[in-house]
Amino acid sequence: MNQQMFEAAPSAYAYPLLIKHLLHTPMAHAPDQEIVYRGTTRLTYRGMQERIARLANGLTRHGATMGSTIAVMDWDSHRYLECYFAIPMMGAVLQTVNVRLSPAEIAYTINHAGAHILLVHSDFLPVVESIRDQLESVRAVILIDDERDEAYAHIIPFADEYEAMLAASEPAYDFPDFDENTRATTFYTTGTTGLPKGVYFSHRQLVLHTITGMAALASPASGQRFHRGDVYMPITPMFHVHAWGMPYIATMLGVKQVYPGRYVPERLIELVRDEGVTFSHCVGTILHMLLGCRDGKSVDLSRWKVVIGGGALLHGLARAALERGIDIFAGYGMSETCPLLSLAQLQPGSEELDIEEQVALRCKTGLPIPLVDLRIVNEDGADVVYDGRASGEIVVRAPWLTQGYLKNPEASAALWDGGYLHTQDIGSIDRNGYLQITDRIKDVIKSGGEW
Repeated sequence: MNQQMFEAAPSAYAYPLLIKHLLHTPMAHAPDQEIVYRGTTRLTYRGMQERIARLANGLTRHGATMGSTIAVMDWDSHRYLECYFAIPMMGAVLQTVNVRLSPAEIAYTINHAGAHILLVHSDFLPVVESIRDQLESVRAVILIDDERDEAYAHIIPFADEYEAMLAASEPAYDFPDFDENTRATTFYTTGTTGLPKGVYFSHRQLVLHTITGMAALASPASGQRFHRGDVYMPITPMFHVHAWGMPYIATMLGVKQVYPGRYVPERLIELVRDEGVTFSHCVGTILHMLLGCRDGKSVDLSRWKVVIGGGALLHGLARAALERGIDIFAGYGMSETCPLLSLAQLQPGSEELDIEEQVALRCKTGLPIPLVDLRIVNEDGADVVYDGRASGEIVVRAPWLTQGYLKNPEASAALWDGGYLHTQDIGSIDRNGYLQITDRIKDVIKSGGEW
């Protein structure tokens, strides 16, 4: 039987799923909403849109074209958010550089990605200086400096300084349409062995991840939600998996956004208090540190919702957070999955459970979010029983998973063996649909065909 395709008028707009379209809603609903950096720099969505255009014009002046890769080394900031949009919207590729890698690994990732332009915060200049002669493709280095200190000019010959570049650029840019499958971002995984591996994501994947993540976070009947009335602050580095994709979600919602710069516990708590932050995400160790710091013990945190990822949410931390009024729950994903796969949100009726039962659910790996096809399989690729006890490897499909590793066909084939992405995580699913990770494959000895 032949498939019947829909008919379209010759002048109909096909509407490719491009990152630039995420800006329509905030510009229509909240153009004067604030975006705050470190509590001192404030701009609006309208102002950010102009700065995005200026950034694109400035990068074009320094040689960026469709397909160029532009690397960024910065703390969590409004500038990074501007790069999240301007660079992909030009048709270029944003490389978010993991500044926690060794200098040699940073040089490797920049060379492997083929970055043409490097935007670097002054805090990372010693690293860049140490690898400057190793950077093979970088043609221009642009300084990011909170203090606008010209003393740095003698360290590295900069092509420009970020704010000066924006000031000298036009405030309008005609961002083109192009194929939604065009690569938008790339970054590198941090495995324990071997060189870092590059993953990459298209405009289509990032838009679908944004829409689906927003839907998943809006779906609970009460609590554990992210909505237009929230104030968002990431406490996950923006170089790491797009800060879990949350800045894109926050921007599309048009919420107030707060970017803390370098993570300093006292500053983070001050921003939560002074800016009214209500939604964040981080690893458990960060939240534990914040709750234990001097100001963290006295600030009212009862409006704060926090998603914990990057490792298991421990029962003790969840209990301590709930006792402080924090609406805490776990999330799961990985670099290869963009990252969201599941969220440990409470099902309707769970609010009536006692605190220990709630803690147990909030600490699970979670329920798959919409569009995620998640299975638990044995070593033969067959599904295990979903009874909360039988375990196997977690394999997934979703529209936003990396389609391979950059320039690494062998590892890509292994990642997607059998048509599902292999997470290398071992887990089980209970009768209520909750996923629980129990181990990693490399740490497990197989016996009798079971994990």
